[in-house]
Amino acid sequence: MIPYGRQTISEDDVEAVVTVLKSDFLTQGPVVPQFEQEIANYCDAKYAVAVNSATSALHIACLALGVQQGDFVWTTPNTFVASANCARYCGATVDFVDIDPDTFNLCPFELEKKLKEAEVKGCLPKVVIPVHFSGLSCDMEKIHALSQKYHFRIIEDASHAIGGRYKETIIGCGKYSDITVFSFHPVKIITTAEGGMAVTNDSYLARQLQLFRSHGITRESEELINESHGPWYYEQQQLGYNYRMTEMQAALGVTQLKHLDDWVAKRHELAQRYDQLLADFPVILPIHSQEHYSGLHLYVIQLDEKKTNLDRKYVFNELRNLGIGVNVHYIPVHIQPDYQKLGFQLGDFPKSEYYYQHCISLPLFATLTYDQQDQVVNTLAQILLGQHS
Repeated sequence: MIPYGRQTISEDDVEAVVTVLKSDFLTQGPVVPQFEQEIANYCDAKYAVAVNSATSALHIACLALGVQQGDFVWTTPNTFVASANCARYCGATVDFVDIDPDTFNLCPFELEKKLKEAEVKGCLPKVVIPVHFSGLSCDMEKIHALSQKYHFRIIEDASHAIGGRYKETIIGCGKYSDITVFSFHPVKIITTAEGGMAVTNDSYLARQLQLFRSHGITRESEELINESHGPWYYEQQQLGYNYRMTEMQAALGVTQLKHLDDWVAKRHELAQRYDQLLADFPVILPIHSQEHYSGLHLYVIQLDEKKTNLDRKYVFNELRNLGIGVNVHYIPVHIQPDYQKLGFQLGDFPKSEYYYQHCISLPLFATLTYDQQDQVVNTLAQILLGQHS
């Protein structure tokens, strides 16, 4: 089976992890701060806070921005559920903004329309979470301009997008947002097995992220509320969580980061080859922006219903049966049963729903060979065209 995504692990990665295992620190040692600093440097940002998953990063990002019961947080339906759940963890009310059918990202025009309506109703969002789907940045300049007008904060969910660029800026630099979140899950561009990172340029937000990550506890003398009892003293100053990243994970991240640019470039090479090989197939190919540089976590096609009568489920099952580990990204969050309990229903966000009914994610990862890619295309040809390609 050729998977839709997979990690790339080298001997250097293994050696880095083993070195930590033989060291004095398996957690809360020097390697996590090293990884944080290297990510901050890469993104041209001031602060980076490592955690055990991107979900945790999204959660503490909401907490750091003061999201609480009575607040509204908006995101896109075309994402993994964590992009919305993070606000619910804080007691906030979640709503969605439909996608641009070309980029599959949160549509700034739909956002502006919804903001105008919310302003009249008195229910403007405290935070908007645009998701850089498949690694392609949302139109952050327009979203940021709307944030200035309607006074909401921005968390960029860049779980797919490390190594990508928006116009002249690297994703994570913070020019258009308060906090950016990355994922290091094994199918992402670089991995720490599980893990995530929240990046910001705001010193207050960075300190809040650090506190929420580790039980709300501080040992810093200048931050203490009460007089210290001695060198062992610490204070829990707010309710926090155990979201820390281990030293082993960080060591893996440090070595993985060295390959990031090369791996993203390889993904672009493979995506361009897919574009050429699939040009005559009855599918809609993903858009590759000339203005932005995608992290290319995913390569998503859509079945073109004007050119084929084949059902997506049939094509998906046939590909899986023939050894091609395709996937679907994503089931719109608002049609999940738990969200339907909140009042959302089918038909609320039609562009996301239409996209979902037609999309298939083809295998894409840095070590995918041309032979494997040819196998993917040949198998798809058998199913869609009834012939070998």
